[in-house]
This record gives sequence, structure tokens and C-alpha cells, in this order.
Amino acid sequence: MNAIELLKSDHDKVERLFQKVKADTEGEHHKELFQQIKQELEVHTHIEEKIFYPRLKQESELEDIVLEGIEEHHQAKIFLRELDGLSDDSEKFEPKLKVLMEDITHHVQEEEGEMFPDVEKILGSAELEKLGAEMEKEKQNFMKSQTASAGK
Repeated sequence: MNAIELLKSDHDKVERLFQKVKADTEGEHHKELFQQIKQELEVHTHIEEKIFYPRLKQESELEDIVLEGIEEHHQAKIFLRELDGLSDDSEKFEPKLKVLMEDITHHVQEEEGEMFPDVEKILGSAELEKLGAEMEKEKQNFMKSQTASAGK
């Protein structure tokens, strides 16, 4: 799977989780759904920041959008940490979750609408396949390390 297909697949998984949050109007399962969203976003941002973005930054015409993406990741990580630390009955949980979802949706639209088409033109299919393989391997390693550290 090439790098862009891999990232779009991740985006789709997170979007399905967002739809489940929206469908659960009573908020009964928002905490569990948040934990799934958090897990998906942590691995996704990790592979983007470790493999995808550093490669894109080598191309001067992509540097600005990559730097913006890194800042959006930083903001999302702050929200994830804050949400994770809130008590079950916190009045801040629902509004913070909503803003996180809005921010991530915006980030995905920018990546898929602006960044990815440029990346496809600049890097080409062979390089995207190579990056995709590296990212898939890193994703597996990251998930194994998360599972191992969660068990401690």
C-alpha cells in the first residue's frame, strides 16, 4: 500500500469513529470511543512525523504545508492528553471532544485536498510505495511498543 493510501485508510478509520460519537447522542459510549480515537491518532501522527513529513520537508514546495501539519498534530496531542486526563463526569469532556473532532476533520481535508495531490506529483508512485512500506512497518512496531507499555 502506498503512503497516501495508508494515511487515507487511517483517516477513514478515524472518521468512522467520529460518526459513532455523533450517532451516540446520549454520550454513553464517548469515553470508550475516545480511547479508540486516541489510539488511532497516536499511531497515525507517529508515522507521519517519523517517516512521511521528514521526507516531504526535503521538497521546498511542500515545506509550509508540512510545518502547518506538524503544528496541527501538536494541537491535537494537547487535546488528547487533556481529554485523557478528564474525569468521567467532567463538563469539559464533550465540548473538548467536539473541538478535537472538528480540528482533525479540518486537518484531514487539508491533507487530502491540498497536500496529497502535490505529494503524488512530486514524489511519484515508486517512492510512495517505498514510503508506504516503511510507514506500515513503523506502524506495526509502534503498536507493539504501545501494547507492551500498556501491559506494564
